[in-house]
Amino acid sequence: MAEVIFDRVDKVYPNGFQAVYDLNLEIHDQEFLVLVGPSGCGKSTALRMIAGLEEISSGEIRIGDQVVNQIAPKNRNVAMVFQNYALYPHMSVYDNIGFALKLMRIPKDERDRRIREAARTLQLEENLDRKPSQLSGGQRQRVAMGRAIVREPVAFLMDEPLSNLDAKLRVQMRGEIARLQRELGVTTIFVTHDQTEAMTMGDRVAVLKDGVLQQVDTPQNLYDRPCNVFVAAFIGSPSMNLFQASVDGTDLTIGSEVFEIPESVFGQRPALRSLDSTQVIVGIRPEDFADAELVPDGLAQPRFTTTASLVEALGSELVVHFSFDAVPVDAGDPDHFDELAGVANCVGRFDRRSRVQRGQHVEVSVAISNLHFFYRSTHESISG
Repeated sequence: MAEVIFDRVDKVYPNGFQAVYDLNLEIHDQEFLVLVGPSGCGKSTALRMIAGLEEISSGEIRIGDQVVNQIAPKNRNVAMVFQNYALYPHMSVYDNIGFALKLMRIPKDERDRRIREAARTLQLEENLDRKPSQLSGGQRQRVAMGRAIVREPVAFLMDEPLSNLDAKLRVQMRGEIARLQRELGVTTIFVTHDQTEAMTMGDRVAVLKDGVLQQVDTPQNLYDRPCNVFVAAFIGSPSMNLFQASVDGTDLTIGSEVFEIPESVFGQRPALRSLDSTQVIVGIRPEDFADAELVPDGLAQPRFTTTASLVEALGSELVVHFSFDAVPVDAGDPDHFDELAGVANCVGRFDRRSRVQRGQHVEVSVAISNLHFFYRSTHESISG
C-alpha cells in the first residue's frame, strides 16, 4: 500500500487550456479520498495524471516514495475503474477479471486463486462463466472492480464508476465499494460530480473548482465549516441559501429583516466583532429554516411570514420553496448582486409534521446561531 502525493502539479494542454493549477494534495495510505466538483473542474484530469494517462506539465506526483512522472502507466502499480466498465464483451467474467494477470504472465494457478478470491469477495462466483451482456449494471460494475482487485495494486483509481447505474443501484454500490475498500485497505481515489456520493463514501473529500483545489477535509467539516461561498453552496442538498447582508454591531440585516446575532455566533466567529456596517454574504442551510408552528415555545428564534410556492413531500421531510425579502447571491458568480431583485427564492427542509401546502402563508423561523458568514470581497468564510 502507499500514499499518493500531488506536489505543485499543473496540467496545461497544447492549446493553452490549463485544467489543473498548482495542485498540492496528499492522499494517505489506505485512505478513501473523493475528488468532487462540477463538470470540467479538473478532477478526472487529476486522476488520469496519477494513472499516467495524462502527462503533467509541471510538479511531481509520488506514489509511495517514488516519483512517477516519467514512469509508464503499466509500471505504476495502480488499477483504474472506468465509468463505462471497459469489459471485453466476447470474454467470460472469469477471463475479464483475469485478463490483466494474463498479460502480466502470472502463473495459471495463481491467476485462478486471485480470480476466484475476488469473485467470492464481490459475490460473482455464480457468474464466472457468463458474458458481460448477460449481467446487470451492478454486476458489470463488480466485474470491473474484480479486474482491479486481482492486480493487488497499491492504489485504486475510480473515475465516476457509478454514473451509469440507476438511483437505487447507485446507493447499493456505493455502500459495497466503501465496504470493500475498508476490507482491502487499499488507498483509493474516487472521482464524482455527485456531492452525495462524496459525502457518504470518503474519509476525506477534496473539492475542486476550475482546476483549483478549494478545500479538503472530512465530509462533516466541509458541511459545517466551508472555507468559501463555492464550497458552502456545492456541499449540501438542497443547496445553501445565500443572501447579501450587512453586519453592524450585533445587528444582522438581510433585506428588510433585522436579526440579532447571538453571542454564541461571535464566539465561533470572532472576526464578526470587528465588522461595522459591513456588507457580507450570509448562508442559511435549508434545515435551518423551519415551520414556526413546530418550533418549541422555549426556543427563541426570529421568524417571518411568506408564501409557500412549492411543497415537495418526501415522506421523511417536506422541501418547501418560498421567497424571502433579500438580495440573492449566485454561488457561481458571487460578485454579481442583483440589487433590483429584492426577492430571493429559498428552499427549506421542514419537519414532515408540517401542514404547509402550496400557495399557503407560512411563518418561517430561522436558526440564527447556525448561519454562515462570508466576506463579500473575497467570498472566504468569516471565522477567527
